[in-house]
Formats: sequence, C-alpha cells, structure tokens
Amino acid sequence: MEFRYLGHSGLKISEITYGNWLTHGSQIENDVATQCVHAALDAGITTFDTADVYANTVAEQVLGDALAGQRRESLEIFTKVYFPTGPKGHNDTGLSRKHILESINGSLTRLGTDYVDLYQAHRYDYETPLEETMQAFADVVRSGKALYIGVSEWNAEQLRAGHALAKDLGVQLISNQPQYNMLWRVIEPEVVPASEELGISQIVWSPIAQGVLTGKYLPNQPAPDGSRASDQEAGKFIERYMGDEILTAVQNLKPIAADHGLDLAQLAVAWVLQNPNVASALVGASRPEQISGNVAAAGVRLDDAAMHAIDAVIGDLAEQDPRLTKSPETRIG
Repeated sequence: MEFRYLGHSGLKISEITYGNWLTHGSQIENDVATQCVHAALDAGITTFDTADVYANTVAEQVLGDALAGQRRESLEIFTKVYFPTGPKGHNDTGLSRKHILESINGSLTRLGTDYVDLYQAHRYDYETPLEETMQAFADVVRSGKALYIGVSEWNAEQLRAGHALAKDLGVQLISNQPQYNMLWRVIEPEVVPASEELGISQIVWSPIAQGVLTGKYLPNQPAPDGSRASDQEAGKFIERYMGDEILTAVQNLKPIAADHGLDLAQLAVAWVLQNPNVASALVGASRPEQISGNVAAAGVRLDDAAMHAIDAVIGDLAEQDPRLTKSPETRIG
C-alpha cells in the first residue's frame, strides 16, 4: 500500500480507502462485513469511510464493531453528516448547528471512537447559512471530536467559500468527496483546478462506475443475477452507464489493462489515481477476496500512452458536463 497527503495537511491516508456505502447493514451480513474490513486491514488499507445515513446509521455501527480492538492511532476513520436519519424530523437533516453537533455525537458512539479523523459535509446545504455550518464544524474540531473537515460533491464556488470561512475560523478544510471515474469526469474542468489552488484533495467514490468498469456487464445481454444492476434498488444508481455503446467501449479496454498486468477494475482504480489531485479511491466489497484485487491498483503508474489509449476508447462517452447537479436517485454516495 502507498500513502498520500490529504490536501494541504500532514495527514497521510492510504491510496485505497475502504467505504461501506450500499454494503454494511444492507447488502451483506455483519460477519461478512467484518471479514471484508479485516481483509482490508491485512491488505494495508488504513483509511475507512462511512456516513451516518448509510443503512440509516447501521453502517457506522457495523464498521465500528469490525474495527474494535485495532490500534486507533493507526487508522483514519471518516464519516459524514447532512442526510436525514432516525425519525427524519424537521431538524434531522442538513447542516444546521443543531444537526451537526448532535450528529457527530451519534456517529462517535456508533463507531466506538472518541474522534474521527475527517468529518465531512455530505452535500451542500442551500437552506442553512454557510457561516453557521462552518462555525459548527470548527467547534467540532476544537472539541477534539474531529481532526479535520471535508465535504462531498461541492462545486468550485462552494469550495472557495467554505475554504475561506474555515481559514478564518482557524480550521482546515482539506478534502472533497466527488464521484469520479473514466465515464464521469465532471470535476475536471472546475473543481480540480479550484481544489489544487486551495490545497484540497479529492477522495473519489465510484471509481469503477458502480461495477460497470469491471466489464461484467456485456452489451445486448441481461445483467448477471445477483449483480448491482439486477437489483431494483441499487440498479438505479448505474442506469446511465448501461447503454450498449458504453458497455462495448468498456470491453475494448481489456487489451490496455492486460498490457499493464491489470484487470478492468484495477485499471479503472489506477486511472483515477493518476490524477495528482486525487488522494485516494474509495472501494467497497461484498466479499473479502475482492479487496486484494482493488489494492493491486495502488502504486500503479500508467504512462501517457496508456492514458491516451483509454481516452481513445472511451472518447466522447466520458461525461464532461461541469455541472455537479445529480438526479435524485444519485444524491447519496
């Protein structure tokens, strides 16, 4: 495993981050989740990402249980706040001071830790003054309940405003967590340049496009039984990738992957890690053996010829729309 600094800070995180969206507390049993977490630890992963909304708080509890007994100082544990949990009352959502300060306490209890290394705004809150949000995050840091703050899916303008307020308050906003992969590149035109200027790193989710970039979905064929695309709930997250043109292009990436001794999933993860503004790629697992495959992408360096070859295959299929607005079904990630 290799490690990178997160933003303009002294915090190092593993190039591969283990995330438990859509798995812990929902898709897999708790004992399998624990096996996956232990496999990640054995593979050298030290960074773990979750959110209070995942499985309506259960994912945090499962991750905390799986990490129990590990040396806390050797881990980087991240979680998020924004989406409603519990009874979903009128103050149970957003980035108000009330919701942030109450949510961090719940997350720490479920995770079984006194602090998280990174506390993230899971989305931008258009209804709460940004000053209130950033003051609450600063108070969380000053209380010792979080070491750093980050955000998820904020656009360039939002990052600039949040970073300026954090700096005035004496805390470090060091990360953004966007969706990013060969087929979804919306952060490249504006978010990445702004982040490089501000000293903010990307921790990217969906590097294999919800499984599409593994090559397991074939054009003109139904999705395999048990796959994410065959699941009525999970499948809606990847509908936009399931056209035959995209699926054919993915199959055409196989020779490039083979030339580098990689499978398609490893190529996809390695591709996002070529972006110097990306500190880590978030990967999940429903089986422990999936971990070793993902970790093989750490440290891989793709030369210019390989990157050009990938672009030639993907071509105009890559999403270059600079807007960060997602459809309702893709809001959580």
